[in-house]
Amino acid sequence: CSGFFAGSLFYLYQLTNDKSWLKQSKRFTEALDSIQYLKWHHDVGFMIGSSYLNNYRLNPTKAYKKVIIQTAKSLCTRFRKKAGVIQSWNVDRGWQSKRGWSCPVIIDNMMNLELLEWAARHSDSTKFAKIASSHAKLTMKNHFRPDFSSYHVIGYNPETGAVEKKNTHQGYAHESAWARGQAWGLYGYTMMFRETGDSAYLNHAKGIARFIMSHPNMPNDKVPYWDFNAPDIPNAKRDASAAAIMASAFLELSSITKDTPEFSKQCQDIAEAQLRTLTSPEYLAEKGTNGGFILKHSVGNYPKGTEVDVPLTYADYYYVEALVRYKKLVLTIPTNK
Repeated sequence: CSGFFAGSLFYLYQLTNDKSWLKQSKRFTEALDSIQYLKWHHDVGFMIGSSYLNNYRLNPTKAYKKVIIQTAKSLCTRFRKKAGVIQSWNVDRGWQSKRGWSCPVIIDNMMNLELLEWAARHSDSTKFAKIASSHAKLTMKNHFRPDFSSYHVIGYNPETGAVEKKNTHQGYAHESAWARGQAWGLYGYTMMFRETGDSAYLNHAKGIARFIMSHPNMPNDKVPYWDFNAPDIPNAKRDASAAAIMASAFLELSSITKDTPEFSKQCQDIAEAQLRTLTSPEYLAEKGTNGGFILKHSVGNYPKGTEVDVPLTYADYYYVEALVRYKKLVLTIPTNK
């Protein structure tokens, strides 16, 4: 999660044009330079994408480019060629080793693929895009049910690519729809269409969007329960982080589906409803409270009893990103590029 704070500061600069935010974003970004060599888990897309990649787009320095491409190389060491996927977690220590997985892949892993697509365009290597494509297409095939809801964890056989397990870790049950998992899928396939132009990704993003928008357990204020199938709905905890990720993704999806105005408007409407709720006193913290975080009431891992009804740094990041997108796409007020 270490890149999200730098990314939030970057987006605050985009919203305000106050260069003090940009200065601090660079400071917290450059503190993460050693992550480019991290190979023992997959979250480097979050860590470097939200920090270095955001800042590079505004200030394309050779030093930042070098870090991003090295990070992509490190991430590719987790690609299991025979299975065709990027392994999320190691299974040789800790709780992962007790679940019987050989090569676990979580839906969150879709969020790493933007880093690989960027690296493919900014280097002389085609392997980054090939790996991203392989992972995205196999995730589309194996992670999703016919109604476009997603499993959290798919356990692959790394030698044959066979699916051995379909599990959850942070959701209510193996067959339930963990809210943040649905958000990762929506965001990930919308992003992959933006990066590649492959209509299969767009169609998949639309399917996930319709699942979320039409789900009978989506509350009227559009901030989802932590799991769409939580047993204690309507008293289940809400997850502001899932709403923030969804809002940002829905806004981008709205912008690239203008050829289907009704669907585009549905995406914009739910994103706006989510942002209005998140900006209400129920979720938006007062200054000097909430440990300095922006949003209240997120859920990290409910089954484990960790990070339940608390602020989370990625909730803040995607909330501010959604505000930037809303300002650009809906309010049509110029922002920094």
